[in-house]
Amino acid sequence: MTRLNRERMDQIVHDMQRARVAVIGDLMLDRYIWGEVERISPEAPVPVVRLRGESVNLGGAANVAANVGALGADVQLFGVVGDDAEGEQLRFLMERANFGAEGVVTAPSRQTIVKTRVIAGSQHLVRIDRESTDLLEHGVERKLLVHFRAALGGINAVILEDYDKGVLTPGLIREIIDACHAAHVPVGVDPKRENFWSYKGATVFKPNLREVEGVLGRTLHSEDELKEAGGEVQQRLEIEHLLITRGREGMALFSGGKVHMIQTQAQRVHDVSGAGDTVIATIMTALAAGSDIFEAAYLANCAASVVIAEVGAVPVDLQKLKNACARSAE
Repeated sequence: MTRLNRERMDQIVHDMQRARVAVIGDLMLDRYIWGEVERISPEAPVPVVRLRGESVNLGGAANVAANVGALGADVQLFGVVGDDAEGEQLRFLMERANFGAEGVVTAPSRQTIVKTRVIAGSQHLVRIDRESTDLLEHGVERKLLVHFRAALGGINAVILEDYDKGVLTPGLIREIIDACHAAHVPVGVDPKRENFWSYKGATVFKPNLREVEGVLGRTLHSEDELKEAGGEVQQRLEIEHLLITRGREGMALFSGGKVHMIQTQAQRVHDVSGAGDTVIATIMTALAAGSDIFEAAYLANCAASVVIAEVGAVPVDLQKLKNACARSAE
């Protein structure tokens, strides 16, 4: 598998500063409640969390955008928020991150998606989701597509971030991919199960192992079974590059008629939240900067090793990414 020396890494990072990446998908607000556990409740066998603080971050497709921005690229974000306080909070975070958010549409009929995580020390205790999962209304879908088409001329890569929350409808997916093909813009997909087979013709398709097993209806016990399943997915979707993430087992890249097994670079694992977001963001930003798929996958593997060492879904730190790549190249 490709390894990057310091000179090539510096060149890719430099070129990322000139890239412009569009992210389209399910926008979320990540809310964190931080505390400590000192006793068990007398009311029920559950921990009592002593509150130490609260914070909010960009989540879902917005976390993918945060990763793209952390890599130095310009971000154009497309999605939907509700007409509520959480939607305003999400817009404030986008503005503070300097994202182009003209393509973020307010839909009064929907709630802004909020994931609330309760964390004691470094232990993730519980997550509470407030979400809208209905498919977008036709008028909102059309408005989103108009914004996307208007911006596509200045875009170097597109990411479709699907959490099965209704923003990426089959019709919208098809029109975006067709528009990207016509504009010769690579499109990467981080899918979920509902629309898995709707992404025909994508440039990069990045499911995780569990998602592949789910849509195929079988457990993949060996590398041979994984290779057979990956070939089936790649052929059926007519995608150029398939990257299956496998958690602690690393990744499998299907490209050019071959399968490349990539071992994880992780030295410690605190929290896998957002690791998939980081992988697709890194791959597509690297491609937008002129990297080939093997360089991009190598960078993504190193980036995943960085973020899973942190608590919560956080964007990759560029200096830590450089350090991780340097260690891997030794």
